[in-house]
Order: sequence, then C-alpha cells, then structure tokens
Amino acid sequence: MPPRIYITRQLPDPVFKRLDEVGYDYEVYPEDQVIPREVLLREVEGRDGILCILTDTIDAEVFEHASQAKIFANYAVGYNNIDVPEATKRGIAITNTPGVLTETTADLAWALILSTARRVVEADNYLRTGEWSGWGPM
Repeated sequence: MPPRIYITRQLPDPVFKRLDEVGYDYEVYPEDQVIPREVLLREVEGRDGILCILTDTIDAEVFEHASQAKIFANYAVGYNNIDVPEATKRGIAITNTPGVLTETTADLAWALILSTARRVVEADNYLRTGEWSGWGPM
C-alpha cells in the first residue's frame, strides 16, 4: 500500500507529477488559501506524511491528530511554523527547502540598494503627481 500523504495547499504541477510517478496516494486541500485549522486537524488523521507550507501552524495538537505520520515536509525555507522539539519527541521527521531563496534575496537586496541610491520611489512619485515637466541639465 502506498504512503498516504496530505498536502495543505495547491502547489505547482511538477510536485503532483512527481508524486504520481512514485505512486503515492495523496489528497490536496482544494482551495488556494490557508487551510482552516479544523480542516487541517481532520485531514491529517491517518496520513503517513504531510506536505505543509509556512502558513500552517504545526504544533502538538496537529501531531496528536496525525499520530500515524512519520514526516512533515515543509514547503518553505524555514520551519519556524513547526514545533520541532515536539516532533522530535514523537519521532516525526521534519524537512524544509533550504537555499531556494538565496539568489532571490540577493536580487532583492541589490534592487533596494539601487532604488535607494537612484531615488526611484521618489522619482516615480514625482512623475505620477505630474510635477515632472521634462529633462534639463539643471
């Protein structure tokens, strides 16, 4: 019998293609929004694994409902939404997706530096309010 997995949010198609390739039995919360707590607690019951995201609070109450689960795979860089000591106490593995935002964070830092140095926000506001009348050397 394949592992039974619950996924708490709609994810990109390659995730589901891979799960289909390996033959996992999975269900997905059908709405593209944060899963309501009562639905989360109900749906994790009887699952071997949970693929959650950073907006899901995974605590002792969730672990209690997910008593069969061996793993919570967090679709996020961090895992501050998961009570790791509680998971450890229960022998539940916790994973995350480290490193996926490294380049994006660096890009954003440079964008903020350039925006500040070139006063992009100020210039945009100046243009949108109609104060700019054209370029001149002075």
